[in-house]
Amino acid sequence: MRRGLIALALSVASLPARAQNLDTVTIRTARVADGVYMLTGAGGNIGLSVGQDAAFLVDDQYAPLTPKIVAAVAAISPKPIRFVLNTHWHFDHTGGNENIGREGALIVAHDNVRRRMSTGQLIELLRRQEPPSPPGALPVVTFTDAVTFHINGDDVAAIHVARAHTDGDAIVHFRKANVVHMGDVFVRGYPFVDLSSGGSIDGVISAVGRVLALTNDSTRFIPGHGTLSNRAGLEAYRTMLVTIRDRVQRLLGAGTSLKDAIAARPTAEFDATWSNAFITPDRFVEAVYTSLSRR
Repeated sequence: MRRGLIALALSVASLPARAQNLDTVTIRTARVADGVYMLTGAGGNIGLSVGQDAAFLVDDQYAPLTPKIVAAVAAISPKPIRFVLNTHWHFDHTGGNENIGREGALIVAHDNVRRRMSTGQLIELLRRQEPPSPPGALPVVTFTDAVTFHINGDDVAAIHVARAHTDGDAIVHFRKANVVHMGDVFVRGYPFVDLSSGGSIDGVISAVGRVLALTNDSTRFIPGHGTLSNRAGLEAYRTMLVTIRDRVQRLLGAGTSLKDAIAARPTAEFDATWSNAFITPDRFVEAVYTSLSRR
């Protein structure tokens, strides 16, 4: 039952906002650690830091949900939202930028997030053409490798991980709280490797390994979609990724066609745990095969 709910959440989160009835969405709040919360609704999971300084958001879902998100934050802290950090450019993580920025929050992201939001983008998997974002939605502060916020008694580090889910991913490490928001580098299902936005399977695996090296057995992990996780969950995710990547690489190296690679079912032992309505086993194998063929 739990896996079915996760699969449903992933499939719904992948839909364009206009295909969902956002009026019925409830923003739910879960405490992760002292001063750190996870907010769920529609779209990517939101990270929230609160304390004596301000409210600090990681991602902001869809524009129509902004009033509900702001209300959920206000129920936890009277402090204003001072920063929004985008983990990547996709519309289900940046849709609230313009609204929250208009209220005085500073939008921060990797250089490539602003670059992609500034121009039209094609998300090949969704066959969706995204128009340029309005100027008010664009990140005001961008970084190349990393940036650290000293806020609410914590050191919050945003670290770029190259060519993973996209080419502009940031993982967000709340160092004192011992929490990491992974963006869509880690989801509770087969991941969407957005090749059209510069993503790669090798980059996803490298990013997960980098995060594991930065953290410990007590760290809590906020995925881009799905339920809160721990180190064992992230390690299992990496094992799945590496095993499937290596199997597909052997098929590719043997000259196997994409059709035959899919038919070989290199994901079979993982499907019961990781398959979801958005990224099916066949779709994931196709992404891995295509990514490896572009090395």
